[in-house]
Amino acid sequence: MQTAEFHVSSNRRTQFISITSRINALVVEQGWQNGVITVFVPHTTAGVTINENADPDVATDMESFSDELVQVHHGFRHSEGNSDAHLKASFYGSSVQVILKNGKMWLGIWQGIYFCEFDGPRERNVYVAFSG
Repeated sequence: MQTAEFHVSSNRRTQFISITSRINALVVEQGWQNGVITVFVPHTTAGVTINENADPDVATDMESFSDELVQVHHGFRHSEGNSDAHLKASFYGSSVQVILKNGKMWLGIWQGIYFCEFDGPRERNVYVAFSG
């Protein structure tokens, strides 16, 4: 297994940031060809997901719906005031896997990988592991 990492900066409390091109560049830089990559976010108030990347309104809608579904002030007991972010991160999950074929991510034509910030703005880490 080989690993790499990069950083993502958010500028809003809830923000879906496309990281597809950064992962593509990392795959090329590392020379990874055929196998599987795991994209992992080591944070309890952020996540990662795969969804449509052709229309930016999809990410905007996901941000809005996430905030409507789990609101910031909802009488949570957690003293830091970010329980909503913990819940959203659990809903989306902390990792995704993608097949690599001939040095390219084998995603659907409309798919992209999004870093999901729920407690921003912050500087975050993204870890990528390759097995192949």
